[in-house]
Amino acid sequence: MRRPVVVLAMVPALTPQLFTPELLERLRATSEVLDGDPLTSFDEERAGRLLAEAEVLLTGWGCPRIGRRVLDRAPRLRAIVHAAGTVKGHVSEACWERGLLVSSAAAANALPVAEYTVAAILFANKRVFRLQRRYREVRAFRWWPDELPGLGNFGKTVGLVGASRVGRRVIELLRPFDLAVQVHDPYLTAAEAAELGVRATELDELVATSDVVSLHAPAIPETRHLMDRRRLALLRDGATLVNTARGWLVDGEALVDELRSGRIDAVIDTTDPEVLPPDSPLYDLPNVFLTPHVAGAMGAETQRLAALAIEEIERYAAGEPFRHGIAREDLGRLA
Repeated sequence: MRRPVVVLAMVPALTPQLFTPELLERLRATSEVLDGDPLTSFDEERAGRLLAEAEVLLTGWGCPRIGRRVLDRAPRLRAIVHAAGTVKGHVSEACWERGLLVSSAAAANALPVAEYTVAAILFANKRVFRLQRRYREVRAFRWWPDELPGLGNFGKTVGLVGASRVGRRVIELLRPFDLAVQVHDPYLTAAEAAELGVRATELDELVATSDVVSLHAPAIPETRHLMDRRRLALLRDGATLVNTARGWLVDGEALVDELRSGRIDAVIDTTDPEVLPPDSPLYDLPNVFLTPHVAGAMGAETQRLAALAIEEIERYAAGEPFRHGIAREDLGRLA
């Protein structure tokens, strides 16, 4: 087994969480890591020296874009292994033209997103978010099914928008529960839906007939404001919208109007813009459960991403194909 030269490129603050001493030892067992301090810019003098030797770029969040000028300085570069999700921010068209092998740890990042989503779905149907606030207000016994008719998970319908990595993991995790799951994805065939144990349906029907609608579609031109004013109005009274994908998918102004009516609830982990302005109504609306983009890998969970990336480098060193390789033609379907 040969030992490829690996250069790191990512935000330095992330590396202590991503790479434990045990993981770094595993990486160094099959690779030559030239410098333990990751590059944050490809323009610095150190970058020129490291790029000249690099065969594999091990990238992460904050990696600079890898354009033609960078590639000219990296004549030996053969692969980019991303210890995070999407590669669209740093892998340029020049990388594909050069024929570089590209891998992503999106599959590992999908797991915590799916776990967050399933928790949100179960809590939403149980009306936990509203009940927590209401109980704090009244501080007394109520017959809660009268206050919130239909609460509970038994027999509820969950609609997933996107049979992505996350969407498929959510399907798997929901199997033990007495829920009906339906999915909209333009690339999902009836046979694939049957194999997954879900019902394939058109988007409008899914939105109108689900108790919880959870978004798992990529942020591409075709999905901009997929949940627009007309489609948000289709949500049944008492339904919950869950967004762990991208704020890009939802018309934010229209969503605020629907939420202000009190007709629906929302669990929102991703917004547009990514950090909302301080005066955003979403911070204060009582029927919104808002989190700061934490559904994906955080803290110790990031080590799963690093382990997957190291496994890919081990496969590369052994002359084996990536297990989680990204093809140029897949970009239009990926987050």
